[in-house]
Amino acid sequence: MATSLSRRALGAAAVSSALATQAVAQSQTNRTLTIATGGSITSVDPHFFNAAPNSSLALHIFEALVQRTPDAKFVPGLATSWRVIEPTLWEFKLRENVKWHDGRPFTAEDVAFTYGRAPNVPNSPGGFGGFLRSLKQIEIVDPLTMRFHTHAPNPILPTDLAAIFIVSKHAGEGAGTEDYNSGKAAIGTGPYKFVSYQPNNRTELVRNDDYWGGREPWSAVSYRFIANDAARSAALLSGDIDMIDQVASSDLARLTREPRTSVHETVGLRCAYLMADFSRDGNVPFVTDNNGQPLAQNPFKDVRVRQALTSIINRQNIAERVMEGQATATNQWLPPGTFGYAPDVTVPVPNVEHSRRLLAEAGFPNGFKLTLHTPNDRFPNDSRIAQAVAQFWTRIGVQTQVEAVPWASFSGRSNRQDFAIRLTSWGSTTAEAGYMLTNIMMTYSRENRTGASNSGRFSSPELDRMTNEAVAIIDNTAREKALQDLVRWVSREVPIIPLIQLNHTWATRRGLTYTARMDERTIAMGVRPA
Repeated sequence: MATSLSRRALGAAAVSSALATQAVAQSQTNRTLTIATGGSITSVDPHFFNAAPNSSLALHIFEALVQRTPDAKFVPGLATSWRVIEPTLWEFKLRENVKWHDGRPFTAEDVAFTYGRAPNVPNSPGGFGGFLRSLKQIEIVDPLTMRFHTHAPNPILPTDLAAIFIVSKHAGEGAGTEDYNSGKAAIGTGPYKFVSYQPNNRTELVRNDDYWGGREPWSAVSYRFIANDAARSAALLSGDIDMIDQVASSDLARLTREPRTSVHETVGLRCAYLMADFSRDGNVPFVTDNNGQPLAQNPFKDVRVRQALTSIINRQNIAERVMEGQATATNQWLPPGTFGYAPDVTVPVPNVEHSRRLLAEAGFPNGFKLTLHTPNDRFPNDSRIAQAVAQFWTRIGVQTQVEAVPWASFSGRSNRQDFAIRLTSWGSTTAEAGYMLTNIMMTYSRENRTGASNSGRFSSPELDRMTNEAVAIIDNTAREKALQDLVRWVSREVPIIPLIQLNHTWATRRGLTYTARMDERTIAMGVRPA
């Protein structure tokens, strides 16, 4: 009898313990998750600006036909399958029983509407047209079947479509960016619903309990913007914030040791680079001779000037000292192992005499003066990187001042060609070289949907032709070889100056874990109790 009673007591204790554990788990998750990001979100409109902070927020509300995993693989999203019927014809099957946040059904009409809207959003500082430029015709076979006709073979069409968030036709027709910011048109299929948006402050979201992929653990998400690195870390340590991104290299060691926090990091796909102004043949703002007089000709149009500027930069110094080891020196825009990386394109060894000789050959034996513009809140240590570059350039006679401005202002001014040369960055979320070529280095053309984020307005018919040919090659081996040839071309012609490949780091309060993402997206869907 005693044994039986003991077993009953143990059984009751086990049940009680399980219930207590379940209650703790529920209290952990059935609450608001508070995230602080270091990148300013400029709009809720998922087609307004192709920038990582905007896309991170959009992932909560909207979805694409194809989803991207944390390790940059591609899996079904609002489409369940796709196949090539002919070299220029793809068929996509859409997911059944998906509802918009207002309860209306998701259909092929919404996809067709989205792909007509995404490349044509007014006042976009850098849009999504490059992902859709191969589309010639969209055919709706039935409400859940679509066929995409392309101008030429596009072997990575599913990869391209992973970047385009689908919006509802019934909410989006006639709606502008302001209607998404107000919430009027911000009706998606994603795991969270829009509540409110305050620019440069915060966005509030609530869980979508009818989400087709299952309910998220967090009942609400408060997605906040804290530009200052130290302030973000302090907010995490004080308990005001559950997770932060863009952990400053100066804070990383402390947060790693701190028992109240956990750090989560991965190698990233974002390259910090410099791009000059190519939009003018004559005088360029913020560029003068050594007496402060405007130059008659744009110095950046001469490849020897560009080669001098890239050759003198000590990238290893930036990676090790400025970034404190949280970056890798590079002379291309993708890390090793990605599609199109060229192992023979190595980091140049700085050579003062070589760079001075190139400047003299270009007609600037005494150099000139310029201002380098940079954001001061877009990615870790951005303005410090610019200061380091200025010091290297000054050594060869290019006297350089740095002007750092907030990202919200920087992005618009850069897109208007207000700068002589700027430090910026690009995340190649497709993990292949064609993405940056198409969006950053190909000629800016709304008609051709190329160069959407080519803020310097570099233009080369040769690069345009080579890129168009490369991305249309069906055979993977041949396509990668063509892309590697383009990486070599860029290294010679210097339309951009790649500097470093960034690591991506997040920190959470102890008791939470985050699945670090190569595409650097900061999303509540990756946060779980440890």
